[in-house]
Amino acid sequence: MANIQQRAGRVNIRVGGNTQETAVMVASTPDGRILEKDVNGASNPTQTPPLIFTPDLLYMMRNISSLVNIRWFLGIPFNDTSNFRLQIAEQGQAILGDYLIGLQAGNEPDLYARHGHRPSTYGPYDYFGEIGNLVGAMAADPAITNQGLLITPNIASADWTAEQVWNTGLVPSYSNSIAYLAVEKYASLLFIVTSCHTDVVERSYPTDNCFAQFGVGTQRDPQALFPTYLDHNAGKSIIGKFLNSTAYAQTVNKKLLMFETNTASCGGFGGISDVFGAALWGLDYGLQMAYSNFSGAQMHIGGQNVFYNPFTSPPTNQSTYHQWSVGPIYYSALVMAETLGPSNGSQVLDLNANSGNIYTPAYAIYENGNPVRVALFNFVTDPSGASDLTVSISIGGGDTGQPNGVPSQVKVKYLSASSVSQKGNYTWAGQTYGMNFQSDGRPMGAENVAIVSCDQTNNVCKINVPAPSYALVFLTDDAFQETGGAPSTTFATTAQTKAHNTVTVDPAVLATSNGHTAMKDKLGSTSPGSTSSAASLHHQRHAADVLTVLALVSGVFVLASWAS
Repeated sequence: MANIQQRAGRVNIRVGGNTQETAVMVASTPDGRILEKDVNGASNPTQTPPLIFTPDLLYMMRNISSLVNIRWFLGIPFNDTSNFRLQIAEQGQAILGDYLIGLQAGNEPDLYARHGHRPSTYGPYDYFGEIGNLVGAMAADPAITNQGLLITPNIASADWTAEQVWNTGLVPSYSNSIAYLAVEKYASLLFIVTSCHTDVVERSYPTDNCFAQFGVGTQRDPQALFPTYLDHNAGKSIIGKFLNSTAYAQTVNKKLLMFETNTASCGGFGGISDVFGAALWGLDYGLQMAYSNFSGAQMHIGGQNVFYNPFTSPPTNQSTYHQWSVGPIYYSALVMAETLGPSNGSQVLDLNANSGNIYTPAYAIYENGNPVRVALFNFVTDPSGASDLTVSISIGGGDTGQPNGVPSQVKVKYLSASSVSQKGNYTWAGQTYGMNFQSDGRPMGAENVAIVSCDQTNNVCKINVPAPSYALVFLTDDAFQETGGAPSTTFATTAQTKAHNTVTVDPAVLATSNGHTAMKDKLGSTSPGSTSSAASLHHQRHAADVLTVLALVSGVFVLASWAS
C-alpha cells in the first residue's frame, strides 16, 4: 500500500460487501477475538457467513492509516431497515475521523428478492423508501456527526438497471446525505487504487467463475475465455453499459468510480487472473474507464483461495520468511498510479491508435490541457520479435516548451513479461516482486528507464513496444518526476513471532569464541518448557564434536563465519 501511496497520494479501501448486511458490532467477544464468523449460518450463493466484530477492528484500521494514507469505506447493516444498527457509523466516525469517507447503504439491493431477503415485489421505489428511513434514523442520532457519507444504490445485476434507480429521484431527494453514487455488478472487502478522490461508484466484472466456486451459474472454460481479455474491446464492452450513468452523474454534480471489479467474480480464474495478460487487461480497462468519465476504480481482493488478488499474505508469519505473493492486478494498480499521476487533474484520451487495431491500443494523458504521458499496449505474444511494435508519437499544439512539439528525448518505462500467460516475475522498469511466495512488499532489482531520442525536425518520437508489453512514455521531465514516488517505506513490527525452536547465540560470546568451551552447558531441548538429556552429554572440546551434538539436538544447524 505504501508503494501505491507514494505514486498516487492515497489509497482507498472498502471493508464490507455481503458480510456487512447482517454484521453486528459488539463491545467484546468471549474469546477476545476482534471478528468472528458464523459459518453454520452462511447464506447467499456465495455462502456469506454472519459475523460479529468489535471496535478493535476500527482501531486497527485507524492505526494503518497513521502509517499509510489510507481512507476507508464501511457498510451499514441493511437486513433490518425498521431498526438500523448504526454503531458502525457512530464508532466509524469517532475512531476513523476523516479517514472514513463513505458508508454503503445496502449491498446489492436488487438481489434482495432473489435471495429471499425481501418480498418478491421489492423494487427500486421500495429501496428509495428504505434510504429515506436510514437518512431519518441517522439525523436522529447525535453520535453521527457527519450526515453526508452514504453510498447508494449499490445494485449488482440486471434485476434492476441503474436508470430505474435514477428515475426514482433518489439522488436529488437525498443529495446532501450522499457522498457517492454506487452501482455494483456481480460479486462482493476490496482494494482501490486511485489518485482521484471522488464520488460515484460502479462495479462490474467481465464474467464469473461462480460455478467452480459455489456450484451456481454457468460452467466456464478459462482456456476458451482467455483470448477475450487480450484486446481493446475487453474493457470497452464492460464500460458501454455504464455510459448513461457517467453522463447522469455529471448532471447531478457527482463523480463516478467503478466501486468493485476484477477479472471475474467469485474469485477469478486460474490461467487468466494470475497471469501477465490480466495486468495488461487491468491497465487497458482502467484507462478506458478514465476516458469514459469514471474517476477511479477498485479491484476486489479475497483470501488465499482466489486467483485475482493484487497480493496475498504469507501462509506463515513474516518474522522469518518473505512469502507475500504479488499478482498481476497489483502491477496494474502500481503502473496505473504512475500513468495518471497524483495531480487528481489528469485527462485521458483514447487515441484509437494504429487504425483502431484492438491489439495495440494507445492513450494520451493530459494535465492542464497539455499532453504529459502516452500509454502504449501490445497484447500480442511473439518471442520472435516479428510482432514488436514501433509507435511514432507527434505533438501538435499545446505548450510543450519545445519548438517542434516533441522534446529532444523522452523517458520510457516498460511493464514486461515473456508472454501473456507468464505467471509471476513481471518487471516494471526492470524491477519485480518475484514469483509467488517471494516478496516482502518491496520491488527487487535496479530500476531501468529507457531514454529515447526524438527527431525534432520531423516532430516524431519512435517508441518500441515489444510483444507483449505496456510502455509508458513521459513527455516531460516534470511528468516523470511527478510519478517517481518516494523511497520505499518499511515499518517496524510490534511483535516478534517464531520465538520457539530458534537457535540464538550471544553476539559477544560468538565474537570471542573458537567454538570450544564457550558453548559448555548450552545444549537443551528444542521443545519449549522441557529439559533435554542433551545437557548431560559428555562435553567435548573439539569444535567438530560440538557441532555434531548440536546437529543431533536441533535437527538442522547452520553457522556462518564460525571461527575454528
